[in-house]
Amino acid sequence: MTEQATIQTEARQTKPGAAVGRSRSEARVKPERANWPGTAILLLCAVTVLLPLYVTVSMAFKTQGQAVDGNAFSFPAPLSLDGFVQAWTLTNFPVGAAMSLLVTAGTVVATIILAAFASYAIVRNWERKLFRYSFFYLLAAMFIPFPVVALPQIQLTGRLGLDNPFGVILLATMFQLSFSVLLFTAFLRSIPMELEESARIDGATTWQTFWKLIFPLLAPMSATVGIFAFLYAWNDFMMPSLIISDPGLQTLPVRQNLFQTQFSNNYHVSFASYLMAMAPAIIAYLFTQRWVMAGVTQGAVKG
Repeated sequence: MTEQATIQTEARQTKPGAAVGRSRSEARVKPERANWPGTAILLLCAVTVLLPLYVTVSMAFKTQGQAVDGNAFSFPAPLSLDGFVQAWTLTNFPVGAAMSLLVTAGTVVATIILAAFASYAIVRNWERKLFRYSFFYLLAAMFIPFPVVALPQIQLTGRLGLDNPFGVILLATMFQLSFSVLLFTAFLRSIPMELEESARIDGATTWQTFWKLIFPLLAPMSATVGIFAFLYAWNDFMMPSLIISDPGLQTLPVRQNLFQTQFSNNYHVSFASYLMAMAPAIIAYLFTQRWVMAGVTQGAVKG
């Protein structure tokens, strides 16, 4: 009887405390409420992107009769590749794709290398006015759009013999340099100086320190800068159309505009051409978006 009474006494002493602990834990852990307005806005944004994409894909696989029946949202039945065949011939797609690839690859490589060089020099010499003002100068250049300086750029490239894809690579790199330097500098500030000091103690020069130590550490941000440069150079229409004088050397976006009158009411040819042109950019972004987000976030947090 004495043991039973002791157990009951301990139970009475522990039950209120346990109940209070459970009530406190239940009060702390509350289910998160669904953000319905934010969800609705995101769904609306998704629809504004997916709906035009669906129309583009469906129109590209339609026949000429289906494309002009006035029902853009109907599913193509039967599927037809005639639009792709005509677009391939009319726009001379292999040559246009090669020119776009040349401009894009050159812009990406030049942007990454030059931006990394400039950013490293600015960050490691921030106390000097020349480098600090150079950084502010590059930031100010971000607010100057290409149409504002289009006329002098056209005249300069024509006089220097750069009215070709290489001139477009040069100008595209310069216009991407400001934003790329901004990203690289934010990332470089997160790299401790002790790493470079240890490399210099081992006898490494500044050139060796950059290429063998710093530049490999910039890989996440280099991927981010490369993707932004790729999307800009591949989709750009205005700069190649104004700079390149030879129609045979034009990129895909310009070729599509040149043959726009030939498409007339053949909407399936137009949309097939657009789909072929934007497919590489979409595929590249889908496979590299995680690197883009990781690079931007890493540079923002560590900086």
